[in-house]
Amino acid sequence: MLLGLVLLGVHVAVALGVTSAVGIYLVTGKLRIVEATLASTSAEALRDFTFAVIPLFMLMGEYIGRSGAITDIYVAINKGLKRIPARLAIATVLGNTVFSFVTGVSIASAAAFSRIAYPEMKAHNYDRGFSLGSIAGSSCLGMLIPPSVLMIVWGILTEQSIGRLFLAGVLPGALLAILFVLYIITAAWLKPELVGEGSAHVEEVVVEGGLDTDNMELSFGQFLISVGGVGGIIAAVLGGIWWGIFTPTEGAGAGAALALILAFAKGMNWRGFIDAIYSVGKTAAPILILLLLAALYSRTLAMTGVTTAIRSFFEESGLQPWQVLTIIVVIWFILGMIIDSISIMLLTVPIVEPVALAFGFDQLSFAIVGIIAIEAGLLTPPFGLLIYTVKAAIQDDEVGVQRIFMSSVPYWAIMLIAVLMIIAFPQIANMLPDALM
Repeated sequence: MLLGLVLLGVHVAVALGVTSAVGIYLVTGKLRIVEATLASTSAEALRDFTFAVIPLFMLMGEYIGRSGAITDIYVAINKGLKRIPARLAIATVLGNTVFSFVTGVSIASAAAFSRIAYPEMKAHNYDRGFSLGSIAGSSCLGMLIPPSVLMIVWGILTEQSIGRLFLAGVLPGALLAILFVLYIITAAWLKPELVGEGSAHVEEVVVEGGLDTDNMELSFGQFLISVGGVGGIIAAVLGGIWWGIFTPTEGAGAGAALALILAFAKGMNWRGFIDAIYSVGKTAAPILILLLLAALYSRTLAMTGVTTAIRSFFEESGLQPWQVLTIIVVIWFILGMIIDSISIMLLTVPIVEPVALAFGFDQLSFAIVGIIAIEAGLLTPPFGLLIYTVKAAIQDDEVGVQRIFMSSVPYWAIMLIAVLMIIAFPQIANMLPDALM
């Protein structure tokens, strides 16, 4: 019923609520119990301060984005890589890596770097598909490098430590960034025309609303404020969470406050302050409603015995652990073609995580595998939310959605390779949490 409603176009939140209510009624036969379960679940969820982590971390990223500090850091990386082939695409990956430490939302990274990096790559005669593929692909780092919204959602759904999940994502995130850079260098070496090598001239920057970062002057003072501000916020927030100085919710609040100070120091006005809050509210409110109904869905699965039945089915099927994991990952890839990442997580994680644990998979590394596999769906047609975000941000009619999808395929393949590496070597995810927490 749930999958049918979603495929018919019913909003995921409504589908979760309706399915949960019907499931509880079929088991108990009493509307009073349905009402009581909904009321108690809502009360518990709304009182849980963990839910405040998402809007606060998003607010931190929004303030830092509006401060211009990320643009300053990108300009500095760009200028520091002048002698390296494909430096603009590499700077985009490295810039996205830094931005991921403060935003936690892939879509925000895609929108920001479409405006920052694409105009300059276009001006230097980069292949437009290659340019946009590097932006869309590297934006996926936002879901893996802390503070990731998907990690917070996974932690809430599975009742895991969000701090440990944050730590577990650092090395896999660095691994993905390195693999992306290696691909870009290899592609530039095999086909120099992708990065403008051999071009007779350099075009003018013509993308509306773009930033010509190659010609932007960046003083040492500006660079110091930006790097010191962003680096200080990252160190204070994530360091405080990892070493137990404060909870993730308190850390998110502190990060938002520090980011607000940085934004005002860099020139953000009162209008920008209001717009930032409004922007975060529009994005965070639907997520929080989804989480509330996902909590009801999880409780329904437990009451009806669905989770236990599915786990028993797989345990008695005679399948090997790697076959079970393959089935789960394939389901995530297929769902990624039609619905967004958070919805996939809300629909599947309460069911598949107990199955994975029953087959002996490590809980932390399975979470990282799941997050990467689910996020890969943002690069796959026909939904491909990151692709449409990039397309909307560049305002370039000469580049179609199909071309961006095709140029993102190598990054999707690299994410699949990363999934296989973490399955084979779960210590990639476990090393930092075991060492620091």
